Amino acid sequence: MLLEKVHQSSANWANNISMLDGRFAFRALASAALFCCLLGSVCAANSFAQGSQGASVASQDFDKLAERARDARENNRFDEAVALYRQALAQRPAWDEGWWYLATLLYERDSYAEAARAFQEAAKLQPKAGMVWAMLGLCEFETGSYAEALKHLRQGRQLGIPVDNKEMARVIRYHEGMLLLLEGDFETAQQALDSLSYEGVRSDDLITALGFSVLRIQALPKKIDPEAVTLVKRAGEAEYLSATRKFEEAQKAYAALVQDYPKTHNVQYAYGVFLLLNKEDEKAVAAFKREIANTPEHRLARLMIATTNLKNKDIAGGIPFVEASIKLYPQDPLGHYIFGRLLLESGETERAIKELESARAFYKDEPKIYYQLARAYAKVNRKDDASRAREEFLRLNKLREESPEGVRPQGDALPEENGVETKSAKPR
Repeated sequence: MLLEKVHQSSANWANNISMLDGRFAFRALASAALFCCLLGSVCAANSFAQGSQGASVASQDFDKLAERARDARENNRFDEAVALYRQALAQRPAWDEGWWYLATLLYERDSYAEAARAFQEAAKLQPKAGMVWAMLGLCEFETGSYAEALKHLRQGRQLGIPVDNKEMARVIRYHEGMLLLLEGDFETAQQALDSLSYEGVRSDDLITALGFSVLRIQALPKKIDPEAVTLVKRAGEAEYLSATRKFEEAQKAYAALVQDYPKTHNVQYAYGVFLLLNKEDEKAVAAFKREIANTPEHRLARLMIATTNLKNKDIAGGIPFVEASIKLYPQDPLGHYIFGRLLLESGETERAIKELESARAFYKDEPKIYYQLARAYAKVNRKDDASRAREEFLRLNKLREESPEGVRPQGDALPEENGVETKSAKPR
């Protein structure tokens, strides 16, 4: 009954919230989602309320404290409820529901550090509850523990957020996107933010975050340089239009951005990526070349040209760009992988193997490497090596299909076969 009452009252609250309208809307959404599903990722037979309110409660004093705490919480006497939950937990530290409610009350009061400690206790008692880990991650985001926040948000999502709680799933995705920007994982951040846009979410914060992603700004959007506000907002708006499938409007917005900021770092690159995704390869390559003219050390622009040429079977046209990139960044595994691909297609198999093996030293869990190595080994009649590479490809590919986040390449990810890079940790 307790779960049903909380679910009904908070569901009404959640329905009245304007989606993602700045920081406070995100917090309100998270709070509504909290009370809406509690710990819905735990199976019904093991729910907090059932597990901790049954026959195992032995102390009448504890029962009275728990009842008073519940009454205070349900009647919005939050300070009193916090004090009572603390007293009850002092008597019964293994009371999982108590830790959950104490944590959510502290979160509502913006006491994020204290809330994080309470969520940690709840997580110890219910380690498979996705909502607990997700809320811990949100608290850690607010306290500046960004690496832990990203880890726990992902953990919560992987363990599972109730399917009927779309608001919480979006809150998690948004915060993940911001943390990925801070890590320099711009492509994955953009994918997360684009998906929110496609689902109809729109806010100034989201537009700013999209601008950071396409311009490859490695910081949290809240730390935007005042002089860059207009540029970032326009870039974010162009990408928002692209993400919402308004391609003609997005084309105009990106073209206007390039016209007004032709020399600004990563503007031409962002335009090139947009063009490439829309199958305008020649225009994309021209944009990447303009980016190189603006930023001669731009590694990714060269690699994007090389992979585009690889896709279009222009091997000779791609090799100079990847060679120039490797000359600038000799330890770059992504460059060695792309060079290996080009050499393999050109028939220089022994050189290709050396380049692919260099990439494998870094991308130990990337199936694409082993697939290409298997091809290369087979061409030079290294049958045992080809067989081992093929088996490793099949093993890793199966893991990737079963759990897309279970096997992640370190640093940069490899380009997709259409020539569009999916991830890069180096903001160049």
